[in-house]
Amino acid sequence: MINEIIRNIIRFILLVLVQALIIKNIELGRFINPFIYVLFIIVLPFETPKWLLLVSAFVLGISIDMFYDTAGMHAAATVFMAYIRPGVLKLFSPRDGYEFGTQPTVQYLGIPWFLSYASILVVLHHLVLFYIEMFRFSEFFSTFFRVIVSSIFTIVLVIISQYLFNRKSEKE
Repeated sequence: MINEIIRNIIRFILLVLVQALIIKNIELGRFINPFIYVLFIIVLPFETPKWLLLVSAFVLGISIDMFYDTAGMHAAATVFMAYIRPGVLKLFSPRDGYEFGTQPTVQYLGIPWFLSYASILVVLHHLVLFYIEMFRFSEFFSTFFRVIVSSIFTIVLVIISQYLFNRKSEKE
């Protein structure tokens, strides 16, 4: 239990630092904005209480907002993603439910399950984030294109990170 809390705190700090110090400074074009920090919410354990999920999402989002100078946009998108996460998990729930003490990872549930689950959360996060940022419908289609392209890049980064950092936790 304590090890899991410490692991999640370290993951939180590393993802915020990677997002703020590395990914933010990489110029990928006008339409490509990957946000690897969403991985923190995606891989929290299944039994994480809703209140803790929402509070963690807010702190994560506001931390990113401080680095991006975006006045709550990341916090709003991340809290929305955390709010919708239990419903998405229920949508993809196995017949017997999820095993207690596990996390939604590629190694535990496989690539098709994880890709479906993470893609829905990432696309919803990006939709909220980019439409709050734009806050007008005159550029609806260019913003939607930005959502799709950025989501693809974010999902690729999330999958790569799953293979790089979660190899050892293969169905313990």
